[in-house]
Amino acid sequence: MILVTGATGNAGAELVRVLRASGQPVRPLVRGPGGLPDLNQPASLRPALDGVSGLFLLSGYDDMPGVLAEAARAGVERVVLLSGSTAESGDTANAVTRYMIRSEQAVRESELSWTILRPHAFMSNALRWLPQLSAGNTIRAQFPQAVSTAIDPYDIASVAAAALTSAGHEGATYRLTGAEALRPADQVRILGEAIGRDLTFVGLTDEETRAELNRTMPAPYVEAFWSFYVDGTLDESMVSPAVAEVTGRPPRTFRQWAADHVDAFR
Repeated sequence: MILVTGATGNAGAELVRVLRASGQPVRPLVRGPGGLPDLNQPASLRPALDGVSGLFLLSGYDDMPGVLAEAARAGVERVVLLSGSTAESGDTANAVTRYMIRSEQAVRESELSWTILRPHAFMSNALRWLPQLSAGNTIRAQFPQAVSTAIDPYDIASVAAAALTSAGHEGATYRLTGAEALRPADQVRILGEAIGRDLTFVGLTDEETRAELNRTMPAPYVEAFWSFYVDGTLDESMVSPAVAEVTGRPPRTFRQWAADHVDAFR
């Protein structure tokens, strides 16, 4: 049995689908009406861990060592941690990077066989443009200068499924990317072609971007993303071979992702 945390999220939902398609027993973890199980309270996970051999775990919970200790106590053998490429920098002053580094450290120090995934930006982040598309054909995007080899969550799930169900991935840290480096304007153009709409891209200024961020997230996270995309401390422009090496096929392109999600944008 594979326990998938974050089972309603982009990567978690894809992993549930991939595991079920391959005939693997899977237990999606969702919070019930009473708030349990709660990954910030490790003891609450004990019923969900019963009979589980593999755990897909998101980063950033309050007591990661406690979660992993509960998993080991329940007889879990493997854990796959969803981290991020920012962890590579080791910059614990950055709020986003810090929780990923601490989560990775907890996994490495646990009693479980572990694999760490460090994906670049998700292609599914384009879904954040849905409200703008409902209002018209203009997409105004933050950090227009940012270049990323964004990855389809399906590819993340495919690598995670391999690491959870087959040998040879123990102690591995995989940097996961898509097949090509794109800017937001490139994604908007490709998306427009997929949905048959003539979309106009407008890049927000730094001042406009900061104002938007300040309205939607705590200050430490605003500074973290500012450091990544304005100060340039995050480089996600390179293509990694990891998806192809683990799955035996190339990573999916943004054009493929857009074609598969046309209905969501209509």
